[in-house]
Amino acid sequence: MNIRSFEPRDTEAVIALWQACDLTRPWNNPSLDIQRKCAVKDELFLVCEDEGEITGSVMAGYEGHRGWINYLAVAPHSRKSGMGRQLMREVERRLLALDCPKINLQVRHGNDEVIAFYEAIGFSDDQCISMGKRLIPDN
Repeated sequence: MNIRSFEPRDTEAVIALWQACDLTRPWNNPSLDIQRKCAVKDELFLVCEDEGEITGSVMAGYEGHRGWINYLAVAPHSRKSGMGRQLMREVERRLLALDCPKINLQVRHGNDEVIAFYEAIGFSDDQCISMGKRLIPDN
């Protein structure tokens, strides 16, 4: 298992991983999400490669105030292997190197397995409502 920075050649495999993990939504174009991420702090976009297969990903952002985690994905056949924890440790290490004081993330309501994972690695509910406003439609 090798955690490394995303490379453009990983695009199709990463999108397939996100789809297998039910992370994509009709209103977000994953190709555009990748292009946008690669334009800003692309060193915070990681993949896990296992025997030539992309089996995990995490996309993080940092704007000087808070870090954000997006698209943490572990292939269904690789879950419970510690890969998600390793991806998070590496992205946290990279965020700390940028002096990032806190990480935020969003989990969809009802995704109890994922909430339990994040709680197990030290995250807690900030008792906030997540709000969004699309400025550029993806479709």
